[in-house]
Amino acid sequence: MMRYQLVSGQAQCVGEGCSPEVVAALGALWGKSAEKAGGVMNLLLSHMLDTAAVAEVVWDRFLAPSTKASWDEVAGGVGRGRGLFAWLCGVHDCGKATPAFQWQWAVGAAGVRAAGLAWPEAFVAKWARWWRHDRAGGFILARVLREAGWGAKKIGWVWPLVAGHHGTFAGECGPPEKARGQLEGGGLWAQVQTALVDEFSRALGFDGVTSVEPQGTLPSRAAQLHASGLVVMADWIASGPHFGGISDLAKVSMGGARERAGRAWDALGLHGGWGRLAEPDDAVFVDRFGDDPRLSQQMVLKAARDMPAPGLLVVEAPMGEGKTKAALAAAEVLAARFGADGVFVGMPTQATCDPMYGQVRRWLEGIDPDLAGQVALLHGKRRFNKEWQALTELGGMDPDAAFAGVDEYGMERGNDSFGMDEECCEEIGSGRRGPAQWFLGPKRGLLCPFVVGTIDQLLFAATRTKHVMLRMAGLVGKVVVLDEVHAADVYMSQFLKECLRWLGQARVPVVLLSATLAAGQRQALVEAYLSGAASREEYALDEPLRAEGYPCVTSAWCEPRENEPVATTRTGHALSWRADLPVTVEVMREPVATEQANEGGAGDELVAGLLAERLSEGGCALVIRNTVARAQSLLTALGERFPPDELRLLHARFSDGHRADATAECLNLLGPQPRERGHERPKKLIVVATQVAEQSFDVDADLLVTDLAPVDLLLQRIGRLHRHEGVERPARVSSPHVVVTGYDLQDGGSAEFPAAAEAIYSRYLLLRSLAVVLGAAPAAPGAAPAPTAAEAASAPGVLPAGPVGTWEIPGRVPELVGAVYDVPTALAGTVWEADEEKALSFWTRKQLSRADEAAGLLLTRRGEHERPTLAGLHDGAVGTRSGTQAEALVRDGEMGVEVVLVVGDEERWTTLNGRVLGPNGVVADEVLDDLLSGAVRLPAKFTAVAAELRPLPGWLQHPWLRYSRALVLDGERRTLLGGIPVSYDDRLGLVTGAGHPQTGR
Repeated sequence: MMRYQLVSGQAQCVGEGCSPEVVAALGALWGKSAEKAGGVMNLLLSHMLDTAAVAEVVWDRFLAPSTKASWDEVAGGVGRGRGLFAWLCGVHDCGKATPAFQWQWAVGAAGVRAAGLAWPEAFVAKWARWWRHDRAGGFILARVLREAGWGAKKIGWVWPLVAGHHGTFAGECGPPEKARGQLEGGGLWAQVQTALVDEFSRALGFDGVTSVEPQGTLPSRAAQLHASGLVVMADWIASGPHFGGISDLAKVSMGGARERAGRAWDALGLHGGWGRLAEPDDAVFVDRFGDDPRLSQQMVLKAARDMPAPGLLVVEAPMGEGKTKAALAAAEVLAARFGADGVFVGMPTQATCDPMYGQVRRWLEGIDPDLAGQVALLHGKRRFNKEWQALTELGGMDPDAAFAGVDEYGMERGNDSFGMDEECCEEIGSGRRGPAQWFLGPKRGLLCPFVVGTIDQLLFAATRTKHVMLRMAGLVGKVVVLDEVHAADVYMSQFLKECLRWLGQARVPVVLLSATLAAGQRQALVEAYLSGAASREEYALDEPLRAEGYPCVTSAWCEPRENEPVATTRTGHALSWRADLPVTVEVMREPVATEQANEGGAGDELVAGLLAERLSEGGCALVIRNTVARAQSLLTALGERFPPDELRLLHARFSDGHRADATAECLNLLGPQPRERGHERPKKLIVVATQVAEQSFDVDADLLVTDLAPVDLLLQRIGRLHRHEGVERPARVSSPHVVVTGYDLQDGGSAEFPAAAEAIYSRYLLLRSLAVVLGAAPAAPGAAPAPTAAEAASAPGVLPAGPVGTWEIPGRVPELVGAVYDVPTALAGTVWEADEEKALSFWTRKQLSRADEAAGLLLTRRGEHERPTLAGLHDGAVGTRSGTQAEALVRDGEMGVEVVLVVGDEERWTTLNGRVLGPNGVVADEVLDDLLSGAVRLPAKFTAVAAELRPLPGWLQHPWLRYSRALVLDGERRTLLGGIPVSYDDRLGLVTGAGHPQTGR
């Protein structure tokens, strides 16, 4: 094997078979052009060493103990993983030692030609774009490793890490057939390529390429994907402005690269999480949260302590039971036991992320005060979170850095797509106390050691999209906590199960939380994790997981030695911190609009009359409607009976600023201990809301009125009822009552639901849920009487029924959920039997269709889960999507386009709140937040026409606003969009179509 080294400051060849031509070539091959390396060309060997040096710092200061241990096993012994990891990261750009790459920069190409490396210019120029340097690297490295004597299986998992380092993994990486022999070069080129990899290996301390070969276990495919993300991370850092060019081979050294890497890491402010934790003792709950753990929380902690290997915990417990605190304490136990270095907490919506963000920060502060400032909040509206704003201390940032991506050469570039990435670091200044700015660039957010974000962030890691390895790298090495997992529909569940497969294979501890999880859903999630942990295409437990009590904790893991899946449940019948709440269930039929265009209004007077009667002595009511239109219509009707200060409206079509204010006000007025926050509980208040109040919305209502929804979601809504202890309630609402409306029964007992409700939830689930409700519900006083179960059915008693008129909550939650989701043909023998059969057939076809649609986007296709390497992972990939498209990728249906509302005309514009914009809409810094607070998401029906909206002229050069679509309203806050009236009202929010308000205010 040839060898090259520096002798007396000069690059000389000292190995057998050495040639001056190869030395000259190594001194000419460029990795970064002068324009992209601070004015001086950076030699290819220099960049490879820079990347390896960054990887060493990543190992020392960033990687979780569990990750280091796994790579020690791969390399063949304790302490050997670090060198292998650095080598894998640094060798990534060996494919630049080809004509296909070197011809692209004229100045550098001339130097390479002068060193004796030639190519047919016209031919290479024609074909080079078909063979980028990432794939070229995989091809060349595979040859070099074969010649060095590496085993085929080891070569098989290594070359894809190089071939995929620009975001996608192909099935093969050779040059096009018609260009074979020209793009990779021949003769001297092959010698130089071998010498480059060999010299790079020796600079890292190996005795050439042969000695790099790992001698331990083969890494799992999940470990390979994790490593691939870390290769990208190291490459991007080493391609940044802290690494200037080195054009003299005599000045290239690993020692110099290490100095540069250390300075860059410190300048970027990067670091890992909590390192290796000591396992907390029984006092952890008091230390972290100031309370003794409830019995159900103790059960969760015991389950975490009893797991012999990293695995899955599924925690099912009532609303308000303290599942989140139990999960965070369990995460601390799991991290200490299995070497995790951080946590990801995923929530169902942006709105539920915000309160969780504060809770996670306070928990981390109890572990180490410095950790609280390192929590990233990942969702598109984080700039309106007051805690995030205070933490990140606005200002001081290069505005263009917010949308920087990385080009084919690993260099930063602006985002040229219309629609910004949800994770862009839009407001982090260099003087911040928050997470390092680098972590908050596009696609990097999950790499931050501590993250609170929407579940979408995790689901993206299960998609066959570009740079998915960065997302997976941000999850492996952490403990993953997901709240409200029951909220994932069949479409989202495909991505959730796929991600659980990968996390199971990567041995990532996962904690799933739910109050209303169906047994079938629990079984599917556990089996998905275990199939990954066992590296099997499919895995089914021998018997169904049975939860004989509530709360319930299910544990699942693979036995460390036998790699055999294990799952077990533990339950408690009397572990809840408070006794069951006897909730009286009432029903109130209403005339139903069977067309979506005419949703609201029909039952508004019935609800208004009911509220007037029940709140005659005062009290606080929560009314949940299934659509924005029904909520807006009801609020208008209530305005005829109640003064404005007794009414609040909350839904997703308020502007960001108005919605944030309305949410905060509701939490302040009806949240726990309002007096401690300087607020008195109102004597009378009605909050009309949509599904935004369904979960993770910690308010206490004296009375609940709700549209019919699937029973698990209905129970979530009931969780807002009499939620807090010590609340003084007027006599008429002193006991908990829920009134279910949003349906009708025709002569003969046939059921009708609003068209929009059927579109959202399906007729099948609504029909079965109504049957459960009617089995326990008397008619509301003053309302048209609803039939009992016996009256609605031709065969009395066959509808699911409990104690008439009362649900014991939470004790009966599993039973009620199971009655809808786990009992086949529950309505047999009733007047609804034929309706159920037809609805079930349609629902089943729809579920299968939605699952199949998601399957085409999953990271791994059916039949490929047992593949040993990443080769071909991206075959048939959907490409890179951003903004609303990316969100729609993991959520079924159109998400709608987000616009920024402005008022005025071409002569003069103002923000929604009336602040004046400059000429052409130019936005002064002090007006920016006010302008962006006017952002709102349009209904999906406007997606096509809204795509034609563009920024105002004065926004085009702004680093943030140039990606925003402006919807200009006239002086009355009205416009036409696709021929449909659209307006904005401070009281109602965005109003479309027939519901157009008469005034702009």
